[in-house]
Amino acid sequence: MGSLKRSLANNILTSGKFDATDLTGNLPSSNIANASMTSITAFPASAGSAIALVASDPPSPTLGDVWYNTTSNALKYAGEGVGSWATGNNLNTARGKPGGAGTQTAALAFGGATAPTTSTTATEEYDGTNWATSPGSMNTSRLNPAGCGTQTSALAFGGFIPPGTLSAATEEYDGATWTSSNPLNTGRRYLAGCGTQTAGLAFGGLTTGDTATEEYDGNSWTNSNNLNTGRGILEGAGIQTAGLAFGGENPGGAQGATEEYDGTSWTNSNSLNTARYDMGAAGTQTAALAFGGANPPTAATEEYDGISWTSTTNMATTRRSLAGDGTQTAALAFGGAIPVNTPAFTGATEEWTVSAFSTKTITTA
Repeated sequence: MGSLKRSLANNILTSGKFDATDLTGNLPSSNIANASMTSITAFPASAGSAIALVASDPPSPTLGDVWYNTTSNALKYAGEGVGSWATGNNLNTARGKPGGAGTQTAALAFGGATAPTTSTTATEEYDGTNWATSPGSMNTSRLNPAGCGTQTSALAFGGFIPPGTLSAATEEYDGATWTSSNPLNTGRRYLAGCGTQTAGLAFGGLTTGDTATEEYDGNSWTNSNNLNTGRGILEGAGIQTAGLAFGGENPGGAQGATEEYDGTSWTNSNSLNTARYDMGAAGTQTAALAFGGANPPTAATEEYDGISWTSTTNMATTRRSLAGDGTQTAALAFGGAIPVNTPAFTGATEEWTVSAFSTKTITTA
């Protein structure tokens, strides 16, 4: 846990009280095994200026604040906030695996499946409360398009046109209408994407080019270095020069594989805790969020910190084939299919929010 400075800088006696004869310097973390200070029963007067003594926990502390609650006789601190899902208003057009772009309060949903082999061009905008159908429908109706960008500057690419065409179509959205642009070099479905309208990244997918990576410059696509693990139905987060690919499925089954892109090449990172495919995603390369998906259908949510994934609060609605956007602390999940084999498409929307802080007690556990 690092070291405790100043007022906690000396010895914590076996009785649980402080020896306050010397309150200077640092206390090595090895002296406090697993932050074991639950038995603290009293503070010397000299510690009072550094550790606040309060009868009740402060309502709005700053992250990192430490205090002693004299009512519960516990040393507490303001740690990282805890995330939770809240139900939002449904999409107007229930659908599976639409494309998504934007933020939690300014999101965009487009394309997707309204039945197993029926695609839609419908586009909807979310204002943080309700979805409104845009008059600007997509030019190419398709299932499973990838997307990136913002609500007023979005990019849609790839997908599947029933009954059997892998799409390479690329379209740009300006907040009102969709305009066709140059296609992907490799047409594919179930691909993933990230970035912006003028600097997009496409990778993976179900085709012979399931490791293929392409970069978009606002006009055309250029091939780049392949993923290390070929797969489709994967997800992505981040930007063109700092992208993240995770999850998916290939002949080996569901994947937890995670890879980071630096603008040139992909590097393997630590895998998801729950290997899965067909999920939703949000965030950046160093602060990503994965939620929902299949293997089997799940509501599992995980946070990525640039090194590893940590499981957190589950979604309210278990589903696959959903879309997502936003950040790791303020994400949006929408659409999807319930259950896996005979899907009923949904317009369900959920908002993920992480509180500014979480009051935690320093314990021996």
